[in-house]
Formats: sequence, C-alpha cells, structure tokens
Amino acid sequence: MSSIPLAHAEAKAGQNQSLGQPLVLLLAAGAGLAVASLYYSQPMLGVLGASIQADDRSVGWVPTLTQLGYAIGILLLAPLGDRYDRRRIILAKAGVLCAALLLAGVAPSIGVLLAASLALGLSATLAQDIVPAAATLAPAEHRGKVVGTVMTGLLLGILLSRVASGFVAENFGWRAVFVAAAASIALLMAALWRGLPRFRPTTGLSYGALLGSLVTLWGRHPALRRAAIAQGLLSLGFSAFWSTLAVMLHGEPFHLGAAAAGAFGLAGAAGALAAPVAGRIADRRGPELITRLGAGLAALSFAAMALAPWMPASGQLWLIVGSAIGFDLGIQASLIAHQTIVYGIDPAARSRLNAVLMVGMFIGMAAGATLGSQALATWGWGGVVAVATVAALAALLLRLWPGIVRPR
Repeated sequence: MSSIPLAHAEAKAGQNQSLGQPLVLLLAAGAGLAVASLYYSQPMLGVLGASIQADDRSVGWVPTLTQLGYAIGILLLAPLGDRYDRRRIILAKAGVLCAALLLAGVAPSIGVLLAASLALGLSATLAQDIVPAAATLAPAEHRGKVVGTVMTGLLLGILLSRVASGFVAENFGWRAVFVAAAASIALLMAALWRGLPRFRPTTGLSYGALLGSLVTLWGRHPALRRAAIAQGLLSLGFSAFWSTLAVMLHGEPFHLGAAAAGAFGLAGAAGALAAPVAGRIADRRGPELITRLGAGLAALSFAAMALAPWMPASGQLWLIVGSAIGFDLGIQASLIAHQTIVYGIDPAARSRLNAVLMVGMFIGMAAGATLGSQALATWGWGGVVAVATVAALAALLLRLWPGIVRPR
C-alpha cells in the first residue's frame, strides 16, 4: 500500500494543531446536524405523501433511498478522506447536503423528492469525515475523549432529529423541516470554513486502489476485523429491538401508538451523553476493557427483558425503558472504544478504517431488522429478545477471546 510513513502522516495530517474545546464542539455539532438529515423525513411520511399525491409505497422509498445513499456514500466516498484534504471534502459535502435539503423542501413531485433523498444520504456522510478528522486532530492520550464528545453530537442528532422534525412539521408544515435543516447546514458550513484546519493527504493511492485497499486493510489487521464484527453483532441486537418495538407496543397488552414508541427513543440519550465518559475511561484504562464492559452490559440489558411475561403491563414498560437505557449505553460505549482501537491501527488510513467499521455496523443493522421482524412474527417478543441477547453475547465472546478472529 502506497502511503506516507505513519509518523510523518500524523504530523502532516494536523494532529499537532490546536484542538480547543470550541473546535471539538463544532465538530460534534457538525456530526449531529449531518446525520440528523437522515431521519427528518421519518415522522412526517404520512403528511408528506398526502401533500404531493404519492401513495404509501412510493413514500416509503424516501427513507429507504436516504439510508441506501448513506451506506453507498460510506463505502465509496468516505475513503477519500485519506487521499484528499478532509476540510475540502467536508465543505463540499456540506454544500451538496444543503442543496439536497432545499430541493427536498421545494420538491413538486415524489420523483424529485426521491432524487433529493438519495443525494441527501450520499452527502450526509460528511459525518463520517468529521469523526476521523477529530481523531486526527486529537492527541493520542485524549483521542478517546475527543471521539466520544464528537460521537455524542452524532448520537444526539439521531435521537433528537425525529422529535424536532415532528414538532416543526406539525406547526409549520413538512417543507419547513427541510428548509430549516438546509439553513442549519449552511450555518454549519460557514462555521467549518472558518474554524476547520486543512488536512494533508496521507496516501497517494488512486481511487480504484483506495477502494481496493479496504480489502487489504481487512485482511491485514485482526483488530479491525474484531471491531467491525463485534460492533456489527451489537448493532444487530440494537436494530432487532428498535425495528420491532412499535409493532409490539401496538398490540396486547399496551395498545400504544407510534408517538409513544418514538418517545422510547429518548431513553437512548443516556447512552449518547455517556459517550465522552466511555472515551475518557478508554484513554485511561484502555479501549479493550470498554468493549467487554459495553458488550456485557448490552447482553445483560437485552436478557433482562425476558422477565417481562411475569410482570404487569406497567412494570413491563419500565423494564423496557431501563433495558433500553442499559443496552444503548453499552452499545455506544463499545462503539467509542472500537473507534479508538481502529483509529490507532494506521493513522494514514483512518478514513478507510472508519468506512470498514461503519459498513460492519450497517450490515448488522440490516440483519437485525430482518431477523427481528421474523422472530417477532414467529415467536413473539420473546424471540426478539433472544435474537438480541445472543448477538450481544457473541460480541462479548469475540472480545474475550481474541483468537476467534485469527491473523491471516
């Protein structure tokens, strides 16, 4: 692999540049606003469809294309951060994201909205350029804390985007959501243009070779494989739970609507706010410990929900809330620790390493949604709990026995 020597790359990439708290907070806000763009449409799909005379099936493609664009962008665009100045990439993606949000806000038809949704997903991957940028700027002894703070912004963007979107859409209309989001990205772009330093490329690989190096990195680094597989397994459990929760709450004995199911998402804020704490512990005690504690907490929290059948309805709801807080904290802490591990493997390949980790997460998310739905249909909520628990235990086993993923 053709790359700048590691020590030289660290210095050139900007690690020794000043990384004050204002810049860390700016990066956290940038990651949160970017990733929030993926979720604004979800609470307002019903109103949106009626407004532009589109049927439910067509409208359902809006979030699908957004997520698909994001996955494609991570795989095909995120590695460019090692080849070009990350500052230019972040600003370019922010400009495209702003334009895509505006296009969605003025879309006259479902076809235009779908095109805007795909572009929105592709450009929202600037969040996955911001995180490696923060890791590069941070000194090694504080990398976990800095990455944890930036990830707090990203996670809060995911958690709060639906709440904000629903409020704005209800009071000002669905188009106002996209226009307001575009304005927020425009302001973010101006702040990043002023505050973000330049990053020198850490490799001279061509684009084709850059993508091919993803396979090389996967084969060369057992730590990367362990991180991607373990986080993918945790994401599988996470997705199995959240993709089936609303259906479960709608039936006996709860009979709760979509708004109540969405409110459960606020429980995840505990995990997001705890991310910097996990990062600081990873800096002091090592990230390996955090991966084990996080996977163990997730497995325990998932397994606790198996007690639900022996509890009254109100007790079951409190159990689900407590479990959601627990497994979200465990999964997010593990993610911070896995990112700390991955970013330390090869400073010249941080964007590509991050891309591999995120692809592993997306595979886990997709598998979790499928397995969770099948488990719920076949065995009920207990089947979903079993799927999530087994996945988290498998992640814990992988972290406890490193030899499971052997060097090649």
